[in-house]
Amino acid sequence: MWQSYLNGMLVAFGLIMAIGAQNAFVLAQSLRREHHLPVAALCIVCDAILVAAGVFGLATVLAHNPTLLAIARWGGAVFLLWYGAKALRSACSKQSLQHQQGQGTRSRRAVLLSALAVTLLNPHVYLDTVLLIGSLGAQQSVPGAYVAGAASASLLWFTTLALGAAWLAPWLARPATWRMLDLMVAVMMFAVAAQLILG
Repeated sequence: MWQSYLNGMLVAFGLIMAIGAQNAFVLAQSLRREHHLPVAALCIVCDAILVAAGVFGLATVLAHNPTLLAIARWGGAVFLLWYGAKALRSACSKQSLQHQQGQGTRSRRAVLLSALAVTLLNPHVYLDTVLLIGSLGAQQSVPGAYVAGAASASLLWFTTLALGAAWLAPWLARPATWRMLDLMVAVMMFAVAAQLILG
C-alpha cells in the first residue's frame, strides 16, 4: 500500500511542480491576496477528482475518443489566448499590487469560476492528471493508495504556493515585479496555447 502511495505522490509532484496555467493562476491570486486559499482548495479538489477518475477508468475512455480530446484542445487554446492577452494588458499598465488591491476585490464566485476555467479548460490538466497519472495508477497494486498519494502531493504543493506567495506579497508588491509576473504569465499562456494549436 505504501509503495503505491509514494508512487502516486512522486509522479504527481513531478508533474504539478512545472509552471503551468493552474500554478500561475494560484500564484497571481496569492500575490493579490484575493481568495487565494479557496482557489488553492479548489485546485486540490479538482486534481484529486481527475486523478481518481483517470485511475478508475476515464483514462481509457478519453484515449479512445479523439472528438473529446479535440474539443478540449481547441477550447483550451481559445481560453489560454484570452487569459494571456488579459495578463499582457495588465503587464503594460503601471499599477502596483496595492493599487490593484485598492481598486476592489473580485467576488469569491468570480475568482473561483476563473480558477475552474483555468483548471478544466486546460487540456494539459487532462493529459497529466487523467491520462498520465491515471494510467500509471491503474497499474498499481493498490490504486486507491496511489490516488491518495497524488492528492497529498497536490495538497502540499498548492497550499505551499498559496501561503508562500501571500507571505511574500509585501516584498513582491513593487510595480516592476508585478509587471514582470504578468508578462511571464502571458508568455506561458501563449506558449501553451501555441503547443495546443500546433500540436
